[in-house]
Amino acid sequence: MKPFSVNIPQQQLDDLKFRLKNTRWPYKITGSGWNYGANLSYMKSLTDYWQHTFDWRKTENEINAYPNFIAEINGYKIHFLHIKGKGKRSVPLIITHGWPGSFLEMMKLIPLLTEDPELSFDLVIPSVPGFGFSGKITEPGCNSAVAADLWHELMKKLGYNRYGAQGGDIGAGVSTWLSLKYPSNVIGLHLNFISGSYKPYLKENEKLSDEVLAFQKFGADWSVREGAYSHMHATKPLTAAYGLNDSPTGLCAWIIEKFNSWSDNNGDIESTFTKDELLANVTLYWLTATIHSSMRIYNENSKKPVAFAENEYAKIPVGFAKFPKELPTPPRSYIEKGFNIQHWTEMPEGGHFAAAEQPHLLAKDIQDFFSTLK
Repeated sequence: MKPFSVNIPQQQLDDLKFRLKNTRWPYKITGSGWNYGANLSYMKSLTDYWQHTFDWRKTENEINAYPNFIAEINGYKIHFLHIKGKGKRSVPLIITHGWPGSFLEMMKLIPLLTEDPELSFDLVIPSVPGFGFSGKITEPGCNSAVAADLWHELMKKLGYNRYGAQGGDIGAGVSTWLSLKYPSNVIGLHLNFISGSYKPYLKENEKLSDEVLAFQKFGADWSVREGAYSHMHATKPLTAAYGLNDSPTGLCAWIIEKFNSWSDNNGDIESTFTKDELLANVTLYWLTATIHSSMRIYNENSKKPVAFAENEYAKIPVGFAKFPKELPTPPRSYIEKGFNIQHWTEMPEGGHFAAAEQPHLLAKDIQDFFSTLK
């Protein structure tokens, strides 16, 4: 385990600006907005800002303000932040991001979860294998369940035999597997997303309730409208990666379209995220050349979905924060077939990127949940 600091060679930043300057733009469909994908006029504005105004060095300084490390675990290189809490009681907590986010999403949570004088958290914020500064995955088989094994080993290396887990998107799947595999070590599981592949164990001929059937129809309809990216990631990620890994504007459009569609922004993406926040995340993907390795986890997870076998149940205490603009979320009754829900919060606002969109709401819910646990 070694200390780590970010210092991207200037040559890479210069190359990025050169590529942005030479973007070959698609033609515009009049009045289309975001209906066909990433809005062309917005992408031109954002790319101009990226080329002439955005300062990656500022992002580097923000990352390096916290203790960063690289750990070698089971042959994988894992990047993580480790920030100890200042409270009288401090709970070890590992927080996991998803796609197309990154560990940068969690930066707003750090002061909110580490500085309370009574109950704080020792935060461990890793990058999923194949994302950010963690090592790229070049062999098949690294799914969310494997990441859970890595997280458990990481927490043990840090001296935490008992710890909490939190996650959204892919991070929810990793955290769920962590709770299923290591229930004697995980004191509590807090989620703001349920994996799309989630299926609890159902008895033979067990009938689903009307609300579950309605959710399944809603989810299927959503997938038809919005899920093409997921199907492509799960089947042919490498094909798309040739273009996304070669064109920063293409990569930006692929990611920003999701930040627009999945956030609670009332039709204005910059009411929720600043240009600097959006571009810090996109630039991280670009500079680390991780778009392919990050998409690949969809392929690996499709071979090992979060489908519970008989007697498989997340029996540890589980808290859930339901944000209104989140991707399709099963009804509580269906979630409770697989999770021991002890805490449930209907949030007043927020979407898929909860830590970045509504950090105060999410942090308070995490603290409220873990404050009830011994």
